[in-house]
Amino acid sequence: MSSASRSARREIAALAARMMAEEGVADYGFAKRRAARRLGFPENGGCLPDNAEIEAELRVWQSLFQDDEQRQRLHAMRAAALELMAHLDEFDPWLTGGALDGTAGRYSELDIELYPQESAKEVEIFLLNLGLQPEHREPRRLTTPPVPEAILSFDWQDVPVRLCIYPARTRNQGKRRAERARRAAVEALLADNLPPQ
Repeated sequence: MSSASRSARREIAALAARMMAEEGVADYGFAKRRAARRLGFPENGGCLPDNAEIEAELRVWQSLFQDDEQRQRLHAMRAAALELMAHLDEFDPWLTGGALDGTAGRYSELDIELYPQESAKEVEIFLLNLGLQPEHREPRRLTTPPVPEAILSFDWQDVPVRLCIYPARTRNQGKRRAERARRAAVEALLADNLPPQ
């Protein structure tokens, strides 16, 4: 790869990270294409950074410009996740996304995967019985399975939540174990991420 290509990738990654941190763009693919367009680079091809490059730039951005705020937000999200996962225990909850990997910021949603034994409907009924009014979202078209049976969103302790509900048989498909965590792992993360004094 030429030095010009490396430089373009870094520029795009930095701008995509800034858009994710400041504007609430949640999708890596959208952020990198939009950043490339803003900078005058093609939206496809070798100059687009991968998600890991954008995540590295996002961590740098957050440490420079949102350090205390980001740590407080991350702590609040992990605490909310722990409580919500306790309520949802019968549906095999797993934390994923920015609250797990430490990149959650002011606009991030709490991402939790569920694997109910029967269907997404039983989760929705359970949430209604808790007094929540979840909204349905259309699952994105993914190239790799599994595809969620349903996506529900609502607020929990002032934290926006996105529940992706999958059939129980798909539990071991898709994401690697390092990209999701059970309650015990979230407890450990919460203990390590004490809010700033």
